[in-house]
Amino acid sequence: MNEYIKVKDHSNLVRDPRTDQIINTDHAEYDQYMARRSARKKAKQKNLSVEQDLDRLKAEMGEIKSLLKELVNGK
Repeated sequence: MNEYIKVKDHSNLVRDPRTDQIINTDHAEYDQYMARRSARKKAKQKNLSVEQDLDRLKAEMGEIKSLLKELVNGK
């Protein structure tokens, strides 16, 4: 088993001397991080969906506008 080295001034952080990685040993904090990460991902997906809907609406409005112009010009 690895012997971890405590990180100074951080009771929940340890360093793995073999890989030199910092490891957070606080599971509640990790769960909070994962929840924040999931929320950011959902917000990003929602924003992308809104942008796609807006692009579709713009295209449809352009089509409606051109059809109205044709009606007004008698084509």
